[in-house]
Formats: sequence, C-alpha cells, structure tokens
Amino acid sequence: MVTTLFGHTVPRHWAAYVFVLPCLAVTTLFFLVPLGMTAWMSLNEWPLLGHPSFAGLRNYLELFVDESFWGSILFTVKYTLVVTPSIFIFAFALALLVQRGARWVGIFRTAYFLPVVIGMTSASLLWTWLFNDQVGIFSNVLMDLGVVDEPVQWLGETNSALASIVVMVLWKAAGFTMVILLVGMQAIPLDLYEAAALDGAGWWRQIRSITIPLMRRTFALALTMSFIGSFLAFEQFFVMTRGGPFNSTITIVHWIYRASFTYFKLGYGAAMSMVLLVMLLLLSGLQLWLLRDDKE
Repeated sequence: MVTTLFGHTVPRHWAAYVFVLPCLAVTTLFFLVPLGMTAWMSLNEWPLLGHPSFAGLRNYLELFVDESFWGSILFTVKYTLVVTPSIFIFAFALALLVQRGARWVGIFRTAYFLPVVIGMTSASLLWTWLFNDQVGIFSNVLMDLGVVDEPVQWLGETNSALASIVVMVLWKAAGFTMVILLVGMQAIPLDLYEAAALDGAGWWRQIRSITIPLMRRTFALALTMSFIGSFLAFEQFFVMTRGGPFNSTITIVHWIYRASFTYFKLGYGAAMSMVLLVMLLLLSGLQLWLLRDDKE
C-alpha cells in the first residue's frame, strides 16, 4: 500500500517513519546524546579546564566512601517522603473542592493553579523574604499575636528550614497535581455517582468506593511525577538555605552541583548523575508496580 506525502508517493510504512522522525531527532539531540556524554564523562577524570583522563570505575568506587553523597541521599529521601504525600493529599482535597461545576468554580481553579506558573527560583526568593526573621511577614504576625516573643529563625534551624521549604513547595506545586487529579475525576461517569446516591451512599462512601478505585492510574501518574520532582529538588534549597544550616539541607542534585562546579570534579558529578538516574528508574518502576491496576 502507498500513500501521498508532501506531493510524493511513498510506501505507507515509510510514511510512519517520516512522521516519527522529528520527534526521534529531538529525543536523540536533547536526551540520548547528553546521556551518552554524561556516561562517558563519568568514566573520566574531567577537570573544568584541561584535558580529561580515563579513570574507569574510579568515580563510582569513590561514591561508596563519600559521606557527603550518602548524607545528601538520606536527606533527599527524607524530603521526598515528607513533601510527596503532602502535595498529593492537599491536591486531592483541592480537586474535590473544584470538581463540580458550581458558581465561581473556574475562578477558584485558576487561583489554585496560579502558583504553578511562577518559576521555582522566583517562588523561593519570595518565600525567603516571607520567612525572613527581620522583615518577613510570618515572624511579625506571630509576634503581634503574642505567639512568640522574638523573631523566629525559620531558615536557621534544620527542622524549621525543612518545614518552611515543604510549605513553599506545597503552595507552589499542589495546583499542578490538582489539575491531573481533576482530569481523572471528570473522566468518571456521573451515572455511577447517581446510582450510588440512589442506593443511599453518602459523599464519603462515593469517594471511597468509586472515585479512589477508578483513579488508580491517575494516582500513579500524579505520585510518580511528584516523586521525581521531589527527588530532583535543587532551586528551593539553593536559594532559601544554601544547603544550611551546617550543610543539613543538601539534596543529591545540590551535591552534584557542588562537586561539579564548586570543586570542579565534573567526572565525579557525572558519575553521581548516572547513579541518580538508575535510582529514579528503579524507584519509579517500583512505585508504578505498587499502584498498578488489579487487572494488569
């Protein structure tokens, strides 16, 4: 069988390759080539200036004795386990609030989604000012209410710094997850809810018996995207805490940045990047498997 493509007659199977070619070219240029270069860099001692020298697996072996690397991994896991369910629960609640076509619901949907369009760096700078102990709003409000007697060092202590960043990310990212969940909710036929209501099922029973079971794939997508974004966190910690206090809020991506562009160990940074890629693939695959549909 043949088809006409750009005024020329070509076999149908060749037409499919032609249409896929632009996407394949972009993927190769901006993903496969950089990935290959990173893998090659990880096998070399690659200074910022000068010529690289082949090092084999030396960079990977160095990871096993790098306490800073393992410390950044543990902190990243801690941050991810805190922020990912927080975003999901908050976004699910927002999606339930704006699910129905009530009056002004479009305004609320827009308001909840607006923080998403703000860049992470800009949002981090904004919340750094809000959390500032001298000119920030939060400390002044608590002092005016008599809750505290002196300004709070929100970003000056490990636990409060992590909690402050979680609050900022929750405000920034929940709207995006809300949209994903909202699309999944609106794909559920209304007939199911009407039939459940006729059988006497209340609002919570409908959520538990209809909404949650039919949204397993949507939940898997939302949680996986949030999980990956949390594991790759960098800007908020770089801007708001600079890894402090006492290097207690350094994520794995932040440590890769430091190793590469502060200590000029590009090969070592590339090795950590490859390990991070493998970890994300394994953890994301495990998450999708755990959230798989029972029929799969």
